[in-house]
Amino acid sequence: MDEGGAPLLPDSLVYQIFLSLGPADVLAAGLVCRQWLAVSRDEFLWREQFYRFYQVARDVPRHPAATSWLEEFQRLYDTVPCVEVQTLREHTDQVLHLSFSHSGYQFASCSKDCTVKIWSNDLTISLLHSADMRPYNWSYTQFSQFNQDDSLLLASGVFLGPHNSSSGEIAVISLHSFVLLSRVRNKPYDVFGCWLTETSLISGNLHRIGDITSCSVLWLNNAFQDVESENVNVVKRLFKIQNLNASTIRTVMVADCSRFDSPDLLLDAGDPGTPPCRVFDLGSDNEKEVASPAPAHAREGLRHFLDSVLEGRAQPQLSDCVLETKVAELLAQGHTKPPERSATGTRSKYLIFTTGCLTYSPHQIGIKQILPHQMTTAGPVLGEGRGSDAFFDALDHVIDVHGHIIGMGLSPDNRYLYVNSRAWPSGAVVADPMQPPPIAEEIDLLVFDLKTMREVRRALRAHRAYTPNDECFFIFLDVSRDFVASGAEDRHGYIWDRHYNICLAKLRHDDVVNSVAFSPQEQELLLTASDDATIKAWRSPRTVRVLQAPRRRPRAFFSWLASQRR
Repeated sequence: MDEGGAPLLPDSLVYQIFLSLGPADVLAAGLVCRQWLAVSRDEFLWREQFYRFYQVARDVPRHPAATSWLEEFQRLYDTVPCVEVQTLREHTDQVLHLSFSHSGYQFASCSKDCTVKIWSNDLTISLLHSADMRPYNWSYTQFSQFNQDDSLLLASGVFLGPHNSSSGEIAVISLHSFVLLSRVRNKPYDVFGCWLTETSLISGNLHRIGDITSCSVLWLNNAFQDVESENVNVVKRLFKIQNLNASTIRTVMVADCSRFDSPDLLLDAGDPGTPPCRVFDLGSDNEKEVASPAPAHAREGLRHFLDSVLEGRAQPQLSDCVLETKVAELLAQGHTKPPERSATGTRSKYLIFTTGCLTYSPHQIGIKQILPHQMTTAGPVLGEGRGSDAFFDALDHVIDVHGHIIGMGLSPDNRYLYVNSRAWPSGAVVADPMQPPPIAEEIDLLVFDLKTMREVRRALRAHRAYTPNDECFFIFLDVSRDFVASGAEDRHGYIWDRHYNICLAKLRHDDVVNSVAFSPQEQELLLTASDDATIKAWRSPRTVRVLQAPRRRPRAFFSWLASQRR
């Protein structure tokens, strides 16, 4: 300022100078005088700082909930859970999975040490209960999920057995008494299992039909299986789905369509030239999207050819695997129930799972609508209505990601499905179902809108995996209101912003990070689980400052009043 109090430099020049500074220097310069303070809060200045510092694509607009660019800069800088506050070492082997209760007061962990541990989520996390599953012939625990009212815990594990064994089991544990209530067979074990309602859960079974052909049956089970009446179902078949080319159904989860009414996120801004994944709507009225069966003359030609082969009048020019697949497809034609359509206004749910049609490697996402009348075990006693066993159930939608799927997670409103995938080479062709294409080390985090059944074009990238196709394992991810997080094989967990599609933090471990979990009530708290046998708790810088701030001492009057009451 000059002697008259007028600024020596015009605002425009101060603005240009501030553009060349970093965010911290701009804020520090704003403390010099009132003129610099006003310029340091300029919206256009912070818009430039934001795009430059976070390297956000310029065509991505500001988050619709943000009121200023400075506020948005502070949100991404100060509210990401990237500060390690606690390390839990109670597990003695690799920690494979984490899950929070809906209230956020508890969480569960599963491990290669064959225990399910339940923790109290206070400011300092403490262990509440540890359930050892080795007495039930389990090899290890792999997955858990709380039911809607947080009264029951579903825990999924793998049976002891030969190296190539695929059998597992689901256990239901009471969270009031920590008593084991029921156990349900689950095959293959990486179906994992999930809750459909507060007291019913979904499990799987696998029936081999040929060398590379099978049938997956999904069962609805009552969590309380000690019913006295023989006329009350504790289990009911939900769906029966044909598997081709050594594929199986795995990783089931349920999305609640009634929660789709939340505001749309601006997720699909970005490069319009990115090739989308193939999404087949098998229940649509649009002829262009329907996967129609082969023409009648083609089916008849195949039928005559197979008859000739069986009768010895012709020699097949196809391999045994291709011939088996064609026979299975022919047998399924006319014996597959079309998708049921829900009545207008009916609130249904989606059953989501990984599957495939070309190889055993899970490269497709199957989506099957669950109607209200299917969400209960009530109905005919198991064993009645056997006539329906001759039918397979058709899927409503199939998403082909052209790669190996290694993780899936739903947004809090259940509308967006996030998928970890390791891509196949461009143009890769699967000639042998037992030899899938090689997979990329870079993991693509794909996003699908379950309301519109469209892929959001921009994939999230940063994390990596190194295991080959036949050793590939699941890496669990989680989604909060603003962030998405995932583990990786490069010894880090990762956090991205859902709106801006940028990586915000890398969270260090000493080995593979298998699972991550946001607190459902406080997205500024994240847990990570690793092969280094630890669970780490991470909080945002803002939360850490609040927790570490010294408490103000009570005023003298109130101290005197408290002493008088004693």
